[in-house]
Order: sequence, then C-alpha cells, then structure tokens
Amino acid sequence: MIDARGLACPMPVLMTQKEIAKNSPAKLEVMVDNHSARENVKRFAESAGYAVAVAEEGDDYRLTLTK
Repeated sequence: MIDARGLACPMPVLMTQKEIAKNSPAKLEVMVDNHSARENVKRFAESAGYAVAVAEEGDDYRLTLTK
C-alpha cells in the first residue's frame, strides 16, 4: 500500500508509477487526501492498464488498482 496522504501532486503519481515499474503488482492500494491527487493517480493507473475503484474514507480516498 502507498500512503500518499499529505503530499501534493505530482508525488502521489510518481510514487504509484515507481511501485508499478518496480513490482508490477496485480493489486495495489493508494491512499490520498485530495481530489487532485485522486484524479491524477486514477488517470495514470488506467493508462497503465489498471482498473481503479475509489472509496471515500472520511477526508481520504482509497484507490484500489487491479490488473
């Protein structure tokens, strides 16, 4: 799981990109705390071939990426 809460873009996307490049996981969870990061990580993950489910958890968003 990547915890990118408190980080401004592009850091959440870069962290997600690095994890996918390194381990090519079948499933990955990413936590972010702002709308911009949620949309940017979602867009990147979909372009990398992942399906993305988004769940709101209070002020945070949990993105579940699956191949």
